[in-house]
Amino acid sequence: MTATSPAPTWTRKRLDAALPLAERERIGSLLEDRRPGLSLEAPFYTDPSIFTADMEGIFGSHWVFAASAAELPEPGDYVTVEFGPYALIVLRADDGSVSALHNVCRHRGARVLPEKAGSTGNIVCPYHSWTYAPTGELLHASAPGETDFDTAGLGLRTVHATEVAGLIFVCMAPEPPEDFAEVAGIIEPYLAPHELGKTKVAFQQDLIEEGNWKLVMENNRECYHCDGHPELACSLFPTWGLTDEIVPKHLEAVWDRNLDAERSLRERCDRYNLPYAVREELDTRVAGYRISREPLDGDGESFSANGHRLSKKLLGDLPDFRLGRCSLHLQPNSWFHLLSDHVITFAAFPVDAGRTLVRTTWLVADDAVEGVDYDLETLTHTWKQTNVQDRTFVELCQKGVDSPAYEPGPYMKSEYQVEAFISWYVARMRDHQA
Repeated sequence: MTATSPAPTWTRKRLDAALPLAERERIGSLLEDRRPGLSLEAPFYTDPSIFTADMEGIFGSHWVFAASAAELPEPGDYVTVEFGPYALIVLRADDGSVSALHNVCRHRGARVLPEKAGSTGNIVCPYHSWTYAPTGELLHASAPGETDFDTAGLGLRTVHATEVAGLIFVCMAPEPPEDFAEVAGIIEPYLAPHELGKTKVAFQQDLIEEGNWKLVMENNRECYHCDGHPELACSLFPTWGLTDEIVPKHLEAVWDRNLDAERSLRERCDRYNLPYAVREELDTRVAGYRISREPLDGDGESFSANGHRLSKKLLGDLPDFRLGRCSLHLQPNSWFHLLSDHVITFAAFPVDAGRTLVRTTWLVADDAVEGVDYDLETLTHTWKQTNVQDRTFVELCQKGVDSPAYEPGPYMKSEYQVEAFISWYVARMRDHQA
């Protein structure tokens, strides 16, 4: 884990402080009344006031996945990221470190970098040409009649940023959660062999889902609905989340095949000294996570119709294509699949109470050649289809929670990670309100 950027030097305003006292008390009561094992009350998925509270208590207070190192390969490369009211610039500095700045000009608030991604030296606001260093300091703000303008204290506002094995995270809290560094130490040995710093972006998809961000995350945290993913089910065992006691009859043969594949994968991981055991603290620490290495069906190599590799180039120093997938879940907004031939990163960025942008990025070895080592449509097919299917499921749920007939329903045993996500969310929001 690289060192985090310097602490912000400005006093941050709490978004939820603008909510009327009665609203804050109502939200507090809803949090206290949450019944374990059941989905949340409808306002958590529909209420603009709770969305504002989420943006402060979760996205304004915790480490949020923003981008991969492959999106910022050279000094000056940047991406812009938006969630809720926040707009950030994530930038590769000359020394190779990563910094994050609010994408808000200190003159009159214009977006200083309006593009989704690019490369820059100094940062020049397109409105009145105020010019900032990549570190945020205001360098130039001349105008007619302004001969002695003092630029001190008018730099772009900074945000904490850190990089973990090629994954970049940002945090807007004045003091970020301290346990993230410990989690980084746990997950790095799983991620490091894939060498994300030696990958490149093959494709990136932005998909708007007409659903609250928590519904997006709940949908991701279970495979109870995986019968609705026919393309994915060719390689991802749809028994994910099940145990011996709760395997339905129609999945018994798949379950047995999964167990055989798991034994074979563990033998190879032991041979190559790759960690594979499940490490899981989804709701028992502030920086909730789950990581493991799990088998794939068919050839066991990648997300294809027969499980065969989708790129001819192995990632990093991996010795074998048949290594299943390293699966990582991080609260609050991200999940990842790291395979031997490519990596897929997923980030959920809330737009408003009823909309979420899901950003999916496919990474391949930096020397892989499109059309020679991989076919782009084949590489992206499974998860493009899966993302569209998931969007439909999320939007069905959003329509349901908007109904007066909705009431919280019970999570099944296989949905324990959904319960863990909601438990984590409620605990963090209670902590923030305390």
